[in-house]
Amino acid sequence: MVKTGANRIEVSTSRCSSASLVILYDTIRWEEKSLYEAAKRKGVKECHLLDCKDLVIDLNQQDPFFAEKNVVQRTVSYFKSLHSTAALEGMGVDIINPLNAAIICGNKLFCHAVLHGANIKTPKAVTAFSEKSALQGLEKLGYPAVIKPAIGSWGRLIALLKDKDAAKAVIEDRQHMFPLYQVYYFEEFVHRPPRDIRAIVVGGSIAAAIYRYSGDNEWKTNMALGGRAETCPITKELEDICIKASKAVGGRVVGVDLMENERDGLVIHEVNNTTEFKNTVKVTGKDIPGMIVEYACQQEGHL
Repeated sequence: MVKTGANRIEVSTSRCSSASLVILYDTIRWEEKSLYEAAKRKGVKECHLLDCKDLVIDLNQQDPFFAEKNVVQRTVSYFKSLHSTAALEGMGVDIINPLNAAIICGNKLFCHAVLHGANIKTPKAVTAFSEKSALQGLEKLGYPAVIKPAIGSWGRLIALLKDKDAAKAVIEDRQHMFPLYQVYYFEEFVHRPPRDIRAIVVGGSIAAAIYRYSGDNEWKTNMALGGRAETCPITKELEDICIKASKAVGGRVVGVDLMENERDGLVIHEVNNTTEFKNTVKVTGKDIPGMIVEYACQQEGHL
């Protein structure tokens, strides 16, 4: 059962005129608004902005509302996104991105394992499951190192561990947190320029890429932390590794985050399932929302 009404568009002309789309969200950001506006521009027959919080899904019966519709998953909450994707796929709905990609991309440990298994270059990493084994793993990896939550975004709960004393303080603190944060995931601190790369992949092709520079006195490059961006040229090396990564995780529209490692060249440290692309559009001028809508319109409508 879903709510529809004001957030519905119906137009009759364009190459997307036979397509029906659902943009599933829980928070309206620039990206969701831009996708909706792109659907208008492209003449999509029918497009719904649907709040995930309004969903009631009968797991034993198909909902006629979703018949012959493609769903673009834009739900920010990892757990709402993951479980709504699973429920909709169980009904036979074609959803971008599919469940397997959501599972892999939403967990840094899972994503690293899949990328490494596909012979895609990543930072060195270790995982551990107790305070004692975590410190042992860090000794093996070496300092400085970066601790990351297996599930998380926007740079939250990521810390630079410069030595054993710093590591012990952070790990002891995590012992009092939710059990998920006692699954320890550490990456080497990659020696790189003060920037990383965000590339947007749509349907197996790179739409655009940007450099993201660290803000003042900040080693992280997240734009939410005050970083700045500029256009990144799409080289053959960048194109090859990003496309290979998107295929490895089963992603159809993803953001690939890379670093320029002095030792290994380009390495991927994250693949984003419901990627943000506002800054990429702003810097490059590429119509990424339009590309996503066109790609979604080309899909079958059911699995």
